[in-house]
Order: sequence, then structure tokens, then C-alpha cells
Amino acid sequence: MDDLAIWLEEGYPQSVRTAYLILGNRLDAEDAVQEAFLRAWKFRNALAKESSFKPWLYRVVVNSCNSKLRQEIPHRDRRSDEEDIAASDVVGDVERFELSHDVASALRDLPDHLRVVVVLRYYADLSERDIALAIGRKPGTVKSRLNEARRRLAEHPALRGDTPNEEITG
Repeated sequence: MDDLAIWLEEGYPQSVRTAYLILGNRLDAEDAVQEAFLRAWKFRNALAKESSFKPWLYRVVVNSCNSKLRQEIPHRDRRSDEEDIAASDVVGDVERFELSHDVASALRDLPDHLRVVVVLRYYADLSERDIALAIGRKPGTVKSRLNEARRRLAEHPALRGDTPNEEITG
């Protein structure tokens, strides 16, 4: 299980970013990942030798995030403020900040079950099969959730790029 110890160490920053995108708050994300990593280490022997660490660990991280979404976060506002977004590893320069702010806003507006699959696919870079393992659903469910999430994101005002000043004058 030395491979798991290495993966836990190397996977921590990406796991925190993933949890942050799911939960919308950096402190909640760090707390969820710490709980998930403790749980993963405690039950490391449950992982079959031939299994992939990545989907298994993300399953533990997602379960920890879902637990926070159900139990703790509904009792307070989970929307992050711009300072929290600016402090995250997701942004760099001003243009990238504006884009990431729009993306973060659109992600926050997705229902939890859609946000999770988008984050795991596009930020954690898991395959649809690995996402299915990570969330405990069938691959077809993952595919339909991704399609629904893409549709909603494409229609989201923050990502449409429609501005009144772009009208064509004739």
C-alpha cells in the first residue's frame, strides 16, 4: 500500500480543488478532504490490489463532500465570496479570474448531483467509467448527468457571452 500513501500525498491538492468546486467553500473542502483521506487510509485494505486508486479515492472524497452537503452546509450559506475564489488555486490573472468566476458561478447553480459529475470529469479528469465507480452509479447515469449538466451550463447566463453591446448594427 506504499502506492496509496504516495497517491494520497500527490493527490491532496487536486482533491482539495475538486472538493472546493463541489462545496463552494475552501475551508469546507479542506475539511472534507482531510476526513476523506483519513477514511481512505483507515480502509486501505478494502481496496483490491488490482483496483485503481484514483476512482476509489474520489469516491471517498465525493462521499465526504456529500455528507457535508447533507449535514453541515445546508445550515449556512455555502456560496463563496470573491475573496475565497481569488485565494483559490483556480485563478491567476484578471481575465482568468473573470472566466473562473463565471464558471464557478455556473457550477454553483447546478444541482449537487450534476455539479459532482462535471467536477470529476473536467477538473479531476476521470473517465465516465471511473466517475461511475466514484459516485456509485451506472455509466449510463453518469453520461446522462453529464449531458444534462452541459446543457444547463451552455444555457447559463454567465457562460453564454451574450452582452447587449454585441448587437449587430446595420
